[in-house]
Amino acid sequence: MSKSILLQTALALPNPDIEALIQGRMIAAMPRMFLNPGRTFALYPTDNSNMPLMKPKQMSLFSESGQLELPLVVLDKVSIKAWARCELCQMVNDGESLEALSRLTVWKTEALQQILQQRPFIFVAYLRVYLLPQPLEMPVHPSGNFVSLPKSLNVTDSTPVLSESIFAKRRQQLEKLEPPEHPELEELQSALVHLSTTNPKAKQLDAEIKIFLGWSSDKPVKPIKPDLAWINTIAALGNRTKELDTNKSNYQAGTDFEIVVRDSLEFLGFTIDYAHKGGAGGLDLLCSKPYPLVGECKAGKKIPNDTAVQLLNLGTLRLKDKEILAKATKLIIGPGVPTTQLMDAAKVHGMAIMNPETLEKLVKLQSNYPNSVDLFKLKEYLKPGQSDDEVAKYIEQVEQEIKVRSHVLSILKKYHEISGSERASVDALSGAYSMSNPPKKLSREELHEMLVELSSPLTGYAGRIKGESLGRDRFYFLRDLQLDD
Repeated sequence: MSKSILLQTALALPNPDIEALIQGRMIAAMPRMFLNPGRTFALYPTDNSNMPLMKPKQMSLFSESGQLELPLVVLDKVSIKAWARCELCQMVNDGESLEALSRLTVWKTEALQQILQQRPFIFVAYLRVYLLPQPLEMPVHPSGNFVSLPKSLNVTDSTPVLSESIFAKRRQQLEKLEPPEHPELEELQSALVHLSTTNPKAKQLDAEIKIFLGWSSDKPVKPIKPDLAWINTIAALGNRTKELDTNKSNYQAGTDFEIVVRDSLEFLGFTIDYAHKGGAGGLDLLCSKPYPLVGECKAGKKIPNDTAVQLLNLGTLRLKDKEILAKATKLIIGPGVPTTQLMDAAKVHGMAIMNPETLEKLVKLQSNYPNSVDLFKLKEYLKPGQSDDEVAKYIEQVEQEIKVRSHVLSILKKYHEISGSERASVDALSGAYSMSNPPKKLSREELHEMLVELSSPLTGYAGRIKGESLGRDRFYFLRDLQLDD
């Protein structure tokens, strides 16, 4: 349960330091006075040298070396975005500690040494930082250690920048002045800061690196996808909705649907033979891999009765190798409920009938979870006659398997947080999984197999340290498998 705290003052800190605290890059601050552990306050941004408050221009707060730089534009107001609780306050006064402190913060060693020349020691406060629901603007206040807020601020601890377990780990690292675990990744993240404002892929990678480094407790950003708006038009084109049908001939409507169906099957993983592009007297669909598939597309309000016979005749006429038609999966894609005559013909000739809505659901599944559609397994659900219900079962099955894998990853992640251990055995995870009200029961062997799959370089959701036997494998969490809303 979140606690309510009443804030009346704010600690004045350099604006770059506050930004680094909010971003999770560090958990330390350098107040001018000793802070009692447990004291709470808002974070008031100022500058390093009693100059007017500055704001960043169109540039990063970070220099090329990854250290924070001061902003450049004078403002008459400040924006308070966060508050903090002091967890510990220590004094540092030797050069060796300054170098170690620099490696764990955004402060340069040279700057720390200059400060120490002016003071007998440096206060280093460990701050647990929480975000405010909305920024609080207030006029610029004369410099001082603490600034009075214009009004009391009632806040809660429901939005910490770092989770309790991550903060505890970072605190231990800072107390013992342990070196960063992944300095190369920190350098990469610093370089990405300049790109992330304009490049979506850089922004995504930046967010994932921060999570890996323990600088963020946020859920990972969903992968940036190319423009896939066409997926949402599959059903509409097949059903010829009024919105997409203005001034469109029957021929053009049919052609548009054929194109989007071919795009859909190609997106699912089929190899399309573009020598067959439909049109009058042509075969609408021919897929050569991973197995032969021939198909007929019908846009409109319902599928004509003679479609099954038409597909059989066109396949016989247009395919040079007659064995392909005999072995091929046969698919009719069109709107509405098939008539009894069409259903009977489809069953006799082994043809599956699918509505455009079902095709759209399949493609969305593949879009949300790349490579989740197994075309050979899908083939088993393309039953002669109306196959929408069978394909829906397949989609539900895939979604269930994704939920199980997402749950396994959440158990692995939680195990790290609770135990403090960086590696987990199958036995430990099996017990935790069975006690977690899982979406599906898994044997120890099934759980191990799933963890191996999730730790494959091609998936990259977990890591694996291979042991001499099944019981000796160790796994560690890398990233979440986000479920589509």
